[in-house]
Amino acid sequence: MAARPKSHDADTSRKTGRMTDYQPPVDDIITALCLFGGINDVAQFPEIAHADRDTVTGLLTEYGRLIAKVIAPLNKVGDLNPAQLDHETHSVTTAPGFKEAYRQYMLGGWPCVPFAPAFGGGGFPWSVAIAMNEMVGAANLAFSLCPLLGQGAIDAITHHGSAEQKAMYLEKLVLGTWTGTMNLTEPEAGSDVGALRTRAVKHADGTWRIFGQKIFITYGDHDFTDNIVHLVLARIDGAGPGTKGISCFLVPKFLVNADGSLGARNDANVVSLEHKMGIHASPTCVMAYGDQGEGALGELLGEPNDGMRTMFTMMNNARLGVGTQGLALADRAYQMAATYAAQRTQGRAVGAPAGTESPIIEHPDVQRMLLTMQANVAAMRSLIYTNAGALDAARHHLDADARNDAKARADLLTPLSKAWSTDLGVEMTSVALQVFGGMGFVEETGIAQLYRDSRVAPIYEGTNAIQAIDLVTRKITIGGGALIAELFDDAERAAVLAYAPHVIAVIALAREATTYMLDKVASAPSDALAGATPYLRLVATAIAGGLMATQASQPATSEDEIRRVHEARFFCDQLAPLALGLLPSITSGAGALARR
Repeated sequence: MAARPKSHDADTSRKTGRMTDYQPPVDDIITALCLFGGINDVAQFPEIAHADRDTVTGLLTEYGRLIAKVIAPLNKVGDLNPAQLDHETHSVTTAPGFKEAYRQYMLGGWPCVPFAPAFGGGGFPWSVAIAMNEMVGAANLAFSLCPLLGQGAIDAITHHGSAEQKAMYLEKLVLGTWTGTMNLTEPEAGSDVGALRTRAVKHADGTWRIFGQKIFITYGDHDFTDNIVHLVLARIDGAGPGTKGISCFLVPKFLVNADGSLGARNDANVVSLEHKMGIHASPTCVMAYGDQGEGALGELLGEPNDGMRTMFTMMNNARLGVGTQGLALADRAYQMAATYAAQRTQGRAVGAPAGTESPIIEHPDVQRMLLTMQANVAAMRSLIYTNAGALDAARHHLDADARNDAKARADLLTPLSKAWSTDLGVEMTSVALQVFGGMGFVEETGIAQLYRDSRVAPIYEGTNAIQAIDLVTRKITIGGGALIAELFDDAERAAVLAYAPHVIAVIALAREATTYMLDKVASAPSDALAGATPYLRLVATAIAGGLMATQASQPATSEDEIRRVHEARFFCDQLAPLALGLLPSITSGAGALARR
């Protein structure tokens, strides 16, 4: 069965295949939410019991209309019109149409969907938020980054804020009338956050003043909302070195009066914007705190010297969101490539009449590339929605032990979701560019933008190497390795039922590699770290292979059901076996990497 384009209104020219409209794959998303994301189980969780399949389908269908009609058409506009900084006012103007689109997004109530009703939220499961993130990320990655960071800020304040801070900030952030940012990175403190130099000084009146510079701050300033709430990591004067001496502060762009109205401009300003390879419409800011002398006024969020725990609440939220971006861009790239392949004629396919040209979708290698994209998109979606479903169980299950088990499962899956999916996002947008051939290398078609935009995702919210290190040093050791063994057991049962022998072989290899890692983490950590990245890919492939085996076992009568089974079988039979060659890289040890 050849891969076929999804149904959407294409506007492709004879040769160029201009950027096609994005069609949110609502049916595929709903299927994944039911099969992997736990939507069919929400009735047992009173807080989210209203989020049954029919309700979620209606919500995502309506959301998809806004995304397709309002957000997606601005993707190319934003690429060609980067955000601009007025250096005199320290104010950023976003790309044409972005401010108006955000207003529609906000007035529609979309930012509040997954958050607590007590602060104006809709009380939907986090898996629904991930589905929404997938759609908006596919439509316009640069636009999507602003609400994504708001989600993280809400999570951090919800878990670590005082009652007064929650009352002051949460409703505005939940409704989207204010937005949030994450301020970690500094010129000398990238992945090594503990090297940061930003200072927090406590005044006699009990207030905190922040001094320092932060870089790579996404949406550090913009014209979407009246206020921006920055979460800033800083070291209290006299605190110890490293991450243990770091605290987290709420630093608003405009100070907030006791009645909730806005006061004076805080000493928190953009000094420059980065000129980036992609996501041009997203303002990536260099922020200066306290440059005007007295310091930026901030509030301590959480406990002193506990800032990393506070920030990791926000970052772990963002990591699953970033993994979803890899999925999103891969799906958008597939849609564009499939439409182009169906319309672009070149050469004569085997069996076609002599003297005719065939659509390139009739050529076997193009079919292989399209099906590779389809199957990887399905596999990423299965893993990410399984991850999101575990988060929902961790938050809402009535049994405490079940909540703890679900949290551990979500914690283990998060580095897999983030790293594997963002790596595949880059790889699949590259495959899509190959389908376009020479026109893919031309900016006019738009596929090059997706490739450029995708490249940042493996870097931010903790590089993929950091995800791999986290996996081998912290996550697979949970329960002495019992949790990951349980995940392998689940995957193997599904693979046996679906008769997926290649997946069974990958799982066996992943078990062997895990035994090696558990030993080396304790006895020779450098050897474990040397193989961490290929190990993560092997484990992700094994677990996703089990999920795809589950999808392949589903009843199939409709055209879409048959397609989903076919792409799942393709993953199990042709893509999963690619991981079988990873074991030598995993077990070669640090000595093999030493420079000679």
